[in-house]
Amino acid sequence: MTDRPTRLSFTQRPIWWRALGRGLRRRCPHCGQGNAFAGYLKLRPACASCGAALGEIRADDAPPYFTILTVGHIVVPAMLLTEQLAHPPVALHMALWPALTAALTLAFLPCIKGAVVGVMWATGITGDERR
Repeated sequence: MTDRPTRLSFTQRPIWWRALGRGLRRRCPHCGQGNAFAGYLKLRPACASCGAALGEIRADDAPPYFTILTVGHIVVPAMLLTEQLAHPPVALHMALWPALTAALTLAFLPCIKGAVVGVMWATGITGDERR
């Protein structure tokens, strides 16, 4: 058996929504079994379970963009609702919302990166400008 990552043809790839769900769980977009990440945001070169090549996919700017979009749609309505209903002091706003925003961003970013990588993998996009 070879140690090189396996490149799967487009017909062997799962449909994009299944790969997206597997990516949200930070799993391999092909088999859903192996962990796609070697660290917080670092992709493994290949899946340990099925050998699918993951390390060549470059998600770059899309995951932070979608993370900011998602967190903003959670934090801003919560902040406005809190102000409308409770009128807390400004010091509480200044302590609570930046901390909540940072915590949600750090929690969502790996999952959203996994989802982006899953969709990229399922559609055959590597993020490499040369191809």
